[in-house]
Amino acid sequence: MGVKRKKLVRPREGRVIAGVCIGLANHFDIDVTLVRILWVLALFPGGIPGILPYLLCWLIIPSE
Repeated sequence: MGVKRKKLVRPREGRVIAGVCIGLANHFDIDVTLVRILWVLALFPGGIPGILPYLLCWLIIPSE
């Protein structure tokens, strides 16, 4: 008997922009607010370090 893993998807409900943060929060079973705060903090060093990974996740993580 194995551990049931949650599928990483961008849900249609609860999206603010593309659903990346809520998808990651659901997958890792953490609060979506924490994930959103971490993305915003990643924007402060110059913008690109936070925007590029978000855009990549938007392209890679399938929509629900």
